[in-house]
Amino acid sequence: MKEIIGDIDIIDNTQESCEVVNITKEENNIGQKKLYIESYGCQMNFSDSEIVSSILKKEGYTTTSSIEEADVTFLNTCSIREKAETTVRNRLSEINQYKKKNPELVIGVLGCMAERLKSKLLEEEKIVDLVVGPDAYRELPNMLDEVSTGQKAVNTFLSREETYDDITPVRLNSNGVTAFISIMRGCDNMCSFCVVPFTRGRERSRDPFSVVKEAQDLFDKGYREVTLLGQNVDSYKWSAEQNNKARLEKIESTEIVNFANLLEMVAKVSPLLRVRFATSHPKDITDDVLYTMKKYDNLCKYIHFPAQSGNSRILERMNRTYDREWYISKIDRIKEILGDECAISSDMISGFCGETEEEHKDTLSLMEYVKYDYSYMFFYSERPGTLAEKKYEDDIPMEVKKRRLTEVINLQRELSIARNQRTIGKTYKVLIEGFSKRSKSQLQGRTTCNRVAVFDAGNHKKGEYVNVVVNDVTTGTLLASAVDN
Repeated sequence: MKEIIGDIDIIDNTQESCEVVNITKEENNIGQKKLYIESYGCQMNFSDSEIVSSILKKEGYTTTSSIEEADVTFLNTCSIREKAETTVRNRLSEINQYKKKNPELVIGVLGCMAERLKSKLLEEEKIVDLVVGPDAYRELPNMLDEVSTGQKAVNTFLSREETYDDITPVRLNSNGVTAFISIMRGCDNMCSFCVVPFTRGRERSRDPFSVVKEAQDLFDKGYREVTLLGQNVDSYKWSAEQNNKARLEKIESTEIVNFANLLEMVAKVSPLLRVRFATSHPKDITDDVLYTMKKYDNLCKYIHFPAQSGNSRILERMNRTYDREWYISKIDRIKEILGDECAISSDMISGFCGETEEEHKDTLSLMEYVKYDYSYMFFYSERPGTLAEKKYEDDIPMEVKKRRLTEVINLQRELSIARNQRTIGKTYKVLIEGFSKRSKSQLQGRTTCNRVAVFDAGNHKKGEYVNVVVNDVTTGTLLASAVDN
């Protein structure tokens, strides 16, 4: 159960993050082998699918949005919750009909679920031909060759170095305006509820010059916003000494590039290129990052700042490495430097192991203190192999988890609408991303604070910046009118 409050749409609270699915775009290159990818879960998975498509494009594959046309079908999977994996297994059962019609169809499972289950997945899902972890995508051509001989193929090796920094992604899910740039991979945090360190390996940061080059290339192609991605972007650190010595001279007065440095480098590509980032771990964000955000107008004033809980004892059990007071001090610092207009979102988990009713109320009171613009809200789902699964009993009854989550969701609705109501009558610059979901006569775009504005199209078009005045709001949307720039 998850709900997102404050985005374009409110997702019903029976829906899961794994049910957010991206499908490959149609390239319509006749005569080539066809690749179909479904990507589940997080933005990192969507970004990885673009890397996979780029690797296979060099092998003569073109992407298709139709599984019926595919020679190879990949499911790029999420493993963050049990429901995520159940969704993939159900989808494999559905795909079996295509395998029966076309026995030559190659079925592969990529990503976190592949990494967690490894060869066991081949035993449990007979139609699967190959299983590939997040660090082994360069081996896909060789693995497909192996499968073509009638063999099964598995590679779930976790690398300490792989960042795919030399691969230009094929923009599968792009609107031509916004794009993802992966700046680091893996996670060194061992939050007790989380499977990511086991499925994506240790942290390693990408060469900053390749990040800037990719951002420049996107801008030159007409993109006007990039989102820098990582499990924990604030811990980004790149040392020239560990890489090509010849590049050292390009780094002004330092041999270390941290996240604040990288943000500035990307911001300087063009003032017309907006820059966002996700996700921040509260323990790692620095004043340098906040002051850099303040310095550059094109660094968006929005921070995803997951709390997970508002109670210090539960945070300790979660191994978040901060307590409630410390988290609040960071929130205060964000607002002190960037102002109250800076949007802040969070992740919240209800019903973690041993959570009492009073501790649940601490989460509600934290939400009221911060006044999040929106949140990603879950009830706790125990994952095999995590520290929590080994150390704590999942002892909160499901009906209690759901009731607490409902209280969190209802409060966030109130906070989101209140935050949006503060924008009524104000003017904001938005980047137009395309048509509104509900009408081709309206366009939608985002403010620097990540709020979605919908307004009549007029003579405006996708990719433009336009000023809008807010007339009314919903929980997730600003209802606006375009004004003269």
